[in-house]
Amino acid sequence: MGASEIISSKTDAHSIVLHQLLPSYMSAEEVGKSDIYLQNKVVFTEGKNYLIKANSGRGKTSLLNIIYGKTTPFTGKVSYEFNNPNLSVFDLRTHTLSYVFQDFKLFDKLSLIENIQLKNTLTKHKSTSEIKEWIKRANLSHKENTLLQHLSLGQRQRVAILRALCQPFKFLLLDEPFSHLDDQNIEIMSEIIREETQKQQGSIIMVSLGSEYLFSYDQMLML
Repeated sequence: MGASEIISSKTDAHSIVLHQLLPSYMSAEEVGKSDIYLQNKVVFTEGKNYLIKANSGRGKTSLLNIIYGKTTPFTGKVSYEFNNPNLSVFDLRTHTLSYVFQDFKLFDKLSLIENIQLKNTLTKHKSTSEIKEWIKRANLSHKENTLLQHLSLGQRQRVAILRALCQPFKFLLLDEPFSHLDDQNIEIMSEIIREETQKQQGSIIMVSLGSEYLFSYDQMLML
């Protein structure tokens, strides 16, 4: 099993450092010429955007799960080099890392707005009026009080994105975040993500089968 540790940094910039990382279900032969897996040092720095491209079965979701501290077995090490030496995993996920999961991880028995407010209740990051404005921009106002189980996949994906933005973050992890959206909604949701990321002076780490969407990236990596 790999190790994740939070390391105090002397700089104000936050970074995530991967050391010889490899999901336990993958072999060195499967990795091939990855820019990330089994590399001695891969650094993601606050304020920069990263696109990670890979084909299916190359461990895209596993990579983000490992960074997020989920229980994905791996070898190697993940270091969180932040200026607060006392961060817990809860603190990390509440104030530093936010995640748009590929399978959404929403609650079917709650309404659209309740799913978003549930996160915001913990973080108190956005006002109700700000959340409702996002819902309006995402063309979801008419579904605001509808249970998640009655929404389409594209509508659920937009809810998952808005929920992830309802917290402070230094790194926003995006796992194929637009896979169920048409071009118009991709443009809308990209703009909302871009605005909030710039406001927080944070970073995007996105994994994709190949699409670059509408963001600009400081670095592109092959998984």
